Amino acid sequence: MEYRPQARRRIGIGFGFIVAFGFFTPVLRSDDPPADLVRRVAARETEEENIRNNYTWRQTVVVAELNDHGFETGRYREVRDILFSPDGKRTEQLTAKPSNTLTRLGLTDEDFADLRDIQPLLLTTERLFMYESKFRGEETVDGVDCWVLEIKPRQILAGQRLFDGMIWVDKADDAIVKSQGQAVPQERGGKHENLFPHFTTTRQKVDGHWFPASTQGDDTLYFQSGPLRERLSVRYENYKRFSTDSTIHFQP
Repeated sequence: MEYRPQARRRIGIGFGFIVAFGFFTPVLRSDDPPADLVRRVAARETEEENIRNNYTWRQTVVVAELNDHGFETGRYREVRDILFSPDGKRTEQLTAKPSNTLTRLGLTDEDFADLRDIQPLLLTTERLFMYESKFRGEETVDGVDCWVLEIKPRQILAGQRLFDGMIWVDKADDAIVKSQGQAVPQERGGKHENLFPHFTTTRQKVDGHWFPASTQGDDTLYFQSGPLRERLSVRYENYKRFSTDSTIHFQP
């Protein structure tokens, strides 16, 4: 997201947030997780990605900037329908022209990439080599017993967008039910700052599969020119399965 001074000269930044809600550090218990847990999670995420590519859904994004008293001074809102062709190619269709009254923030290409690839978090097998993981304990999330893993990039190459944070994994089926973290890298200093939010993404079961339901963030972004608070909300709704000619088949 880009920062715009009051004169509206554009200076680069990201959907920036410093976590207001903080990270939870689970307490270790006596149960040990499977030794290959992260590989099992990646295999399940790969399966879930393939299945999700046979669904359409609607994605509503709202980014609001707030003043020092917590009052909204501007917002960006868009609604997109996410579609997939029979060969799995993703397309996005805006339902209407986005509304935008932001005065000091502006979305960047990295922000839209994060909406597509980081905030939903698809830690698939082909992406697993980019990350290292540590077991952080156990926690129950909405009645689901979960393992908790910390996921961090091994290294970040030019142009890459990666996830840095925690994931909560259903013990019963190795599926991610919640993620909390940040897209990296941050870009600080110089003429352009590109800072990105900490966020929490929760999932819901759709036809027995864990799909993203909501991404939320409410944080203060610290620019060289001063702090700026903004609030992020993303809703993933109206999941609908469609027929394809692929070799993946699903029961009603």
